[in-house]
Amino acid sequence: MLAVLEIIKKTTDFFAAKGVESPRLNAELLIGHALGLKRMQLYMQFERLLTEAELEKIRPLVRRRAQREPVQYILGETEWFGMKLKIDRRALIPRPETERLAELVTELMTVAPARILDLGTGSGALALGLAKHWPEAQVVALDRSSEALALAGENAVSLALDTRINFVESDWFSALPSGERFELIVANPPYLSEEETAAAEPEVHAHEPRSALVSPEHGIADLKKIVTGAPQFLNAGGLLALETGVAHHVELVKLCTEAGFSRSESRQDLTGRDRFIFAWR
Repeated sequence: MLAVLEIIKKTTDFFAAKGVESPRLNAELLIGHALGLKRMQLYMQFERLLTEAELEKIRPLVRRRAQREPVQYILGETEWFGMKLKIDRRALIPRPETERLAELVTELMTVAPARILDLGTGSGALALGLAKHWPEAQVVALDRSSEALALAGENAVSLALDTRINFVESDWFSALPSGERFELIVANPPYLSEEETAAAEPEVHAHEPRSALVSPEHGIADLKKIVTGAPQFLNAGGLLALETGVAHHVELVKLCTEAGFSRSESRQDLTGRDRFIFAWR
C-alpha cells in the first residue's frame, strides 16, 4: 500500500515525463478530486495509506491528464471571475486573459449598462460574470453552437442568473432583430490562425473545440465581422470590448475608425502583449 504523498510524487514525476505543465499542482488537484478532498485537506493526510478502491478512482484521471486532456475538463469545473463554472468539451476553457477583459470592462464602464450583448458566449463566462457584477443589467448571450449554449444555460441555472440572461443560437449578429440596442457588447471570438493552433500545446489543439479557436485570414476574420457589425447594435456612447490576437491591433484600430466608432484603444494583457480592443460609438 502507498501513502498519499507517495502517490502525489509518483504522479508528479509521471506528468513531468509527459510534458504536463505544473505537474505537482496537477497531481494534487486530480488526486484530491478523486478522493473528494480539497488541497489543504490532502496535505493533512500525506501519510495516510490509500486503499485499492481509492487508487482505482485516481488512475483513470491520471491517464487522461497524461494524454494532455486539460485538467479543467477532467475536473469538470473551473474558477473564473469569482464564480465556479461547469466546463467540458462543449466550450473553450475560460482563460485568465478573458477574466482580465471582464475586469477592464467593469473599470471602464462608469455607468452600469442596462443591456449587455455577449458574442460567442461559449461556457457563458463573460455573460455570467458581467450579469453578476451588474445585478440590474439584462444580458443577451449568442453562440452558433447549440452545445455551448446548453452548457452556458446550465451554468446560468447553477449561479441563479438564468432569469436575466437570454441565450440565443446565432452566427454573430445574424439572429438579432435590427432594432436591438445595447450599452455594452463584449466578445472573445476565435482569433488564432491555423498555424498558431497547430503550434499550441496538445491541451488546446487536441481537446478544445476548434470552432472556438480558429478564424480565417490569419485569425482576424471573425473580429472584422464583429467590428463592422457592432455599431448598429450599440447605443450612442456604447462600448465594444474585444479579446484579440496580439498581431491584430493596427488593423483593428483602423477598422474601428472606418466602421464609425468615435474612438478606440488597445490594452495589453498581464504579460504585456496587445490583447484587448475597446471602441466607443
